[in-house]
Amino acid sequence: MGKAQLKVKLLTMTPDPDKLTALAARMCYSGMDMDQLLERVDTQDQAAFLEGVMGRGHLSVAEHASFSFLVEGVSRALLAQLTRHRIASFSVQSQRYVSMEKTFDYVIPPAITALGPEAEKRYISQMDQMHNWYCEWQTALGGQGQSSNEDARFVLPNAAATRLVVTMNARELAHFFSLRCCGRAQWEIREMAWQMLICCRQAAPVLFAKAGPACLSGPCPEGKNSCGQMAAMRARAASIGKMDGTDA
Repeated sequence: MGKAQLKVKLLTMTPDPDKLTALAARMCYSGMDMDQLLERVDTQDQAAFLEGVMGRGHLSVAEHASFSFLVEGVSRALLAQLTRHRIASFSVQSQRYVSMEKTFDYVIPPAITALGPEAEKRYISQMDQMHNWYCEWQTALGGQGQSSNEDARFVLPNAAATRLVVTMNARELAHFFSLRCCGRAQWEIREMAWQMLICCRQAAPVLFAKAGPACLSGPCPEGKNSCGQMAAMRARAASIGKMDGTDA
């Protein structure tokens, strides 16, 4: 057993998502035939056009591009929040088929770590106790196997780590980032969202140029409940473009 480490990897995506989105948008506004459209998109820079399309709110064209991520080291508590985003596909490691008899990793909230070593030690001891209960129930229910796992898992905590594959289209990702990159989002899903945003900015820089918390493009929609960190949020979003040497 041990502390889980949040990791996000972009597994696959629609090839050249910026170009595909620009092509779909040009088709809406142009009388060109198929070959003419393809030639124009292939031979001319589409960045300015696509920025204009997205800026005018013609977001349906972004639904043609999809992105699949592998995520690990996140808690079951995060999973409950993530699956509220319904325009997405999820495949999650099963606690029914995967036995936790030998070990399970867990997420330690930073607020507990901040209380000091003794608090973290107490938390780890509680995780150990829950693992002991899990093993006791596995034995009582007949040992390892699907039937014993599915009932023994009821004593596992929300902190238990899991891994998953999630797929979203670009439009839903932008909506996801506007909510989950926000300073008021729960800390764990917020950090996952920022890692996903970094992947998307690098893969489709035009499509996700303005993606991030809602306060990047206007006043905080939370009103009096604002986190008060608009400047920090904007600075963090601007820094993403500099990670690979590009302009933010």
